[in-house]
Amino acid sequence: MSEETAPPNTTNTARVFGCGCAALLAVLVGVVLVVVVLLASGSSGSTDFPRVAPEEMASRAFQRSQEAYDVVGFKRRVEPGVEHVGVSTENTLDSGFCYDGGLSGMDDKTVDGAYSMSHSWALDHVPASQAVPGLRRLHRHLKGNGWKVTSYREGAKGKDWALFVQRNDGTERMSFTWDPDTEYFTGGAAMPCAYDPAWKDGDPGPAGDDRMPPALGPSRRD
Repeated sequence: MSEETAPPNTTNTARVFGCGCAALLAVLVGVVLVVVVLLASGSSGSTDFPRVAPEEMASRAFQRSQEAYDVVGFKRRVEPGVEHVGVSTENTLDSGFCYDGGLSGMDDKTVDGAYSMSHSWALDHVPASQAVPGLRRLHRHLKGNGWKVTSYREGAKGKDWALFVQRNDGTERMSFTWDPDTEYFTGGAAMPCAYDPAWKDGDPGPAGDDRMPPALGPSRRD
């Protein structure tokens, strides 16, 4: 006689499977909660900006550009303003909004009273004989003075030259490019976010968006 095979204990199997699913679900829920807490803690403090007047931040941004301008070796005087963006000379200040980061960087909202100041400048008709050694000199100078070089490209076969640096955890940045085809050289400095001490609830923003820089030119005479 052939032996009969006992039927599987479906009740025990279901219990084990049910417990396993419950345990797995608990683990997944725990992981999600940990991720949420980490993201929330990572975004907390993102609005802990210093209280600095817009004119002070504007001065800092301009001084960063002035230093770079001197290191490259430019001698021309650039008046405030810009006539044709990307073509003519430029010397402008700009103020932007600051954001709270939101949860995981989503749903960003502007922070009342906070602003970020930047300075942009540009020169036309910059030949390779001036731009190439100037950018190489600037690269060495910034690298040796506490700036982290995030990108540096020496153009070849007509490609643009580019230099990007940052410091203070990336909240302070500078960028420089030169196009050998158009002989157009650009530079810029961006400052960290700050609260305007004079800001009042209901004031339009961002603070400092109406400021003009002084003329940009060589700060020392050889």
